[in-house]
Amino acid sequence: MEAAGPVTRAAARKRAPQIPEEQRERRPGRRRPRRRIEEEQEEAVFHEVVSFTPDPLPARYYDKDTTKPISFYFSSLEELLAWTPGMEDSFNVALESSECRQPPLSSQRPRTLLCHDMMGGYLDDKFIQGSTAHTPYCFYHWQSIDIFVYFSHRTVTIPPVGWTNAAHRHGVCVLGTFITEWKEGGQLCEAFLAGDERSYRAVADQLVLIAQFFRFDGWLINIENSLSLAAVGNMPHFLRHLTTQLHQQVPGGLVLWYDSVVRSGQLTWQDELNQHNRIFFDSCDGFFTNYNWREEHLERMLGQAGERRADVYVGVDVFARGNVVGGQFDTYKSLELIRKHGFSAALFAPGWVYECLEKKDFFQNQDKFWALLEHFLPTHSICSLPFVTSFCLGMGTRRVCYGQVRGLPGGAASRHRGCPPLSLWSHLGEVGGRGVGGMAAALLPRPLALPSPPSCGLVLQEEAVGPWYHPSAQEIQPLFAEHSLEGAGRGWVKTRCCLADAWNGGSSLLVRGLIPPDVGHVAVRLFSLQVPVPPKIFLSLVYKLEGPSGVEVALELTTGDAGSCHVGGIRTLNAGTSARHSPRPLRVPPTKLARWVGHCGQQLQGGWVQRCYEVSLWGCLLQDLFVSFARPPGSLEEASFVCRLGELQVVDAKSLLAPLPRVRAVTVSRVRWQRATSEEEGPPAPLRLSCTLHWSYVLSPVRCFRIRCRTGTGGGPPGGGPPGPEKPALLGLAFVNQYRIADLLVAAAGPSGDGRVEFLVEPVPKEGFLVPQAQWGRAALLYSTPRT
Repeated sequence: MEAAGPVTRAAARKRAPQIPEEQRERRPGRRRPRRRIEEEQEEAVFHEVVSFTPDPLPARYYDKDTTKPISFYFSSLEELLAWTPGMEDSFNVALESSECRQPPLSSQRPRTLLCHDMMGGYLDDKFIQGSTAHTPYCFYHWQSIDIFVYFSHRTVTIPPVGWTNAAHRHGVCVLGTFITEWKEGGQLCEAFLAGDERSYRAVADQLVLIAQFFRFDGWLINIENSLSLAAVGNMPHFLRHLTTQLHQQVPGGLVLWYDSVVRSGQLTWQDELNQHNRIFFDSCDGFFTNYNWREEHLERMLGQAGERRADVYVGVDVFARGNVVGGQFDTYKSLELIRKHGFSAALFAPGWVYECLEKKDFFQNQDKFWALLEHFLPTHSICSLPFVTSFCLGMGTRRVCYGQVRGLPGGAASRHRGCPPLSLWSHLGEVGGRGVGGMAAALLPRPLALPSPPSCGLVLQEEAVGPWYHPSAQEIQPLFAEHSLEGAGRGWVKTRCCLADAWNGGSSLLVRGLIPPDVGHVAVRLFSLQVPVPPKIFLSLVYKLEGPSGVEVALELTTGDAGSCHVGGIRTLNAGTSARHSPRPLRVPPTKLARWVGHCGQQLQGGWVQRCYEVSLWGCLLQDLFVSFARPPGSLEEASFVCRLGELQVVDAKSLLAPLPRVRAVTVSRVRWQRATSEEEGPPAPLRLSCTLHWSYVLSPVRCFRIRCRTGTGGGPPGGGPPGPEKPALLGLAFVNQYRIADLLVAAAGPSGDGRVEFLVEPVPKEGFLVPQAQWGRAALLYSTPRT
């Protein structure tokens, strides 16, 4: 085969360029909407004349049926090299980089890689703003893995942003896949590898730019075709340039090589690291072996890997195809041998539990699969605050929003309907009880004391009815566990996710257990942390007990010594002596705190209870979070319990003092009009509106944005009726500074005046409190019929 000429890309970039503001707002080929700023309300007003002229959207970025934004891939070298970042690309940018974690990925502890390969990829997970999938695949054992690879057979597989957001929230790094296969793959490799260095450097630089722009962490390189001597000779240079540039532009970036081609250029899987493929291992960050290995392969690799043993990821095909040690529910047999020799593990396609088993038993089967591996999967710890989770899986049969106060300006809940003034809240006092064995210091804070008026106006509101799936909305998941008490007979405690009820989102954590007669309480560890604790932290737990139960629910936490650890305001358990710390009244709490703990100690709608705590610590590391269940006072009988956990928060008190930014510069662009279908028609015939919102906001302090609309002329959520002017309708959640509205039903503009739709962008802080409407972003779209 004649080597192709060099493929170059002019001005290959080393830094992801910023999209100019004027490019973001201007719609090519159409007039720019007239904009007016009402300074008092800071509401942008856009004017549109309704037109049904086709205005096609770029096919790569939008679903052809719904026009909703989708994640995408590149199928050719030409597509890869021609790509430059644009406004549509921003939908697929991750909210933030991976959270701080301990131990860091650079440590030499053996790691666990999950390679997600499911039915070709880009299924329901491709819908960036979520979908109505009934039974989607969902992964939630994040604390047991270190690296997530999104795999497909497209040439350049860019991970859908929902996976990147969920993984980063758990401190897990995310890799895309660069793959070449068959005859076409060989031709592609010749095009960029058989020429001079300009060709392979252009491809490497573009892969780095893509990872940097979309905020994922690197690449798995999988060459599944033979290479010419010229091409295979340049492959180590390509890998070294890609790895070096990625490390410079993406902190913590990784490049891994899959065991396929050998140094001669032949496609010959080795099932091990050896002298035939060692050159590729030496040129990047790690090596992912093929799956048909035996223990003798692992023994031989010890010498080849040397001090980089943790950089060898021994492949395990969970489908158990070929001659493997163990797959499916016997995957633990493979893990046992891999860990015996100190290597990292790469689990390929653990979605087997979803693809091949009954969908109705998916959660039970997935928990069973990961429980069998638990002994061989060291967990990692999150090491940053705020730490907030509602245990939402990013899916559900309905979606609810934590209680909101109706009819109050700015969410000021503290004095509504008889709520006590905040001066009644106190710091922590002494609490008795027995600690959890084996911990250096277990701390059981006492909740802030409050009278309990009936709900104080807090109502649980349902945001969406029917199934939904939004991977970006998945919140931090716990250590799913099943523990039996040693020497305590029948005592046990189990945790699992549950879609039947939720406090915020679509699911909660269900904890079941039994307290035997000779034990005072049982506790289960939910999270492993390594957080240098600020001087004062606030904690909040939302839970409810199912059925009649006198069991008492409490938080426990453990601390480690980060120098000289001093605990104030709580009692230290498991210590020979304990100092009593007098509580001081919380006389003038910050405004944010007023919103954050506005319902502490109260019985909320649906049986939920919120407990709030304040802890003072100096020089300490917060290590673990437990939930404890104690027998009813005076009871000597065994006590069973079923408890749902709806939310857990650990917040730096100082962060509640920082002023909140306001959402600014909301724009409306890419407007498209359609006539409503016949069954939706009425006098006058309604319209369907699609448009893109964009706004300005610093992303680091937010969990997401809630996008709402309000109209005075009819309008409502997609597929629904008018919400009424006083209550904005929720359209969806955004995890970047833009959102595509698709097929919003609005009333037709009459001959006597404009139609009007108002869009509102509500920031949701990581701390979880409700933001006053004065700090939301607003834009209004006025539309009229063409003049004849």
